[in-house]
Amino acid sequence: MNAIATQIKPLIGTAEICEWENLDERWQKQIKAATSAETVPSCIVYPHTPAELAEVITCAYRNKWQMLVCGNGSKLSWGGIVANAQIVISTQRMQQLIEHAVGDLTVTVEAGMQFAYLQAQLAKSGQFMALDPDFPQSATMGGIVATASTGSLRQRYGSVRDQLLGINFVRADGQVASAGGRVVKNVAGYDLMKLFTGSYGTLGAISSVTFRVYPLPETSATTALTGTAEEVAKACTTLRASALTPTNSDILSTGLVASLGIGKGLGLITRFRSLKESVLEQSTRLLEVGQQLGLQGKIYSGDEEAELGQKLQMQMQSSSPPITCKIGVLPAQAVATLLELDRIASHKVIAWIHNGSGLGSLQLGADATIEIIEQMRSLCQSYKGFLTVLTAPQAIKQKIDIWGYSGNAIDLMQRIKQQFDSENLLSPNRFL
Repeated sequence: MNAIATQIKPLIGTAEICEWENLDERWQKQIKAATSAETVPSCIVYPHTPAELAEVITCAYRNKWQMLVCGNGSKLSWGGIVANAQIVISTQRMQQLIEHAVGDLTVTVEAGMQFAYLQAQLAKSGQFMALDPDFPQSATMGGIVATASTGSLRQRYGSVRDQLLGINFVRADGQVASAGGRVVKNVAGYDLMKLFTGSYGTLGAISSVTFRVYPLPETSATTALTGTAEEVAKACTTLRASALTPTNSDILSTGLVASLGIGKGLGLITRFRSLKESVLEQSTRLLEVGQQLGLQGKIYSGDEEAELGQKLQMQMQSSSPPITCKIGVLPAQAVATLLELDRIASHKVIAWIHNGSGLGSLQLGADATIEIIEQMRSLCQSYKGFLTVLTAPQAIKQKIDIWGYSGNAIDLMQRIKQQFDSENLLSPNRFL
């Protein structure tokens, strides 16, 4: 047993420590994607409780070990490269459902609780989490907060930080802290929860979270429209200005439409979830609007809708593309952006943008160059937006500013990092 594992052993036991050479292939691959090729961590540790998590981090702080904190590791490939992580701390075995206040529509869970499992438990009470994170079958609740991972459901319900009511975490020095509460009306600590959402484990190790939940809708249906850029743009504008209340609405690139086999050209896929009568009326109305504009369309429901949703999720959240980027533009520029992205990548891009928020993602193949990524970033910035590189070969990440941030808050963010982690031990360089 190596020196670091030997010191950790009395805190959590031998069974909860795995040295690097004994790690399975999946874990090694995920960790290598997040760390420098020159070094590998000595071991990964799996605390079972917040108290064990605090003890492990206290030990690491005392020894000045650099730490890489994660849940199941599904999104370790996101973010910057951690230069010298000596120990990986996984919260995946911290899985307690602490409290589900059915009447208050809140739930509190430990950070390692898997999203899919929590959804299944909430469904027993007719409720659900209004999030659609990447890798929903393996993502943990702590990891979802740390990476701010959610998709087009934010159209109706807001982002991760909008739904996060409370958080407990372990500081870089091993001290336990908390913010917020377990009731919707409690707003204490709101700014602190904003800070931790999307902080990529650089400010502290999340131990538990409290979220608002929602009643499960009675039924759902999805209206899919496809056609020319001009027609889709008009449909998007009409939908945004209408009284319709979609749960989510996404504009799809021509490549994504083709891969789904739902038509030709660009696409607009819009889902309605509500009472049966409302869903039927709204999905039919949108189909009529699309057809009046010259679009081809179809309403999917029941098993057909489930199959379409599964195919779309598999394509959107595939772990195979060598390069994935998060993008954002003004919603009114979404269609033009998709057309230009397709041109820049010589029609070798899969992309989608949420019609309501203008946020989206794109996937590129192994032949994509830094020049192509930079052209795409310039395009997004010309539309008052951004492009962030989430996953890419390390050879690309080492030569490009993955965040592409051009604002004036870098100094402020660095001061916050210094306050929370003065020794720069928590996931250094992954975000700041």
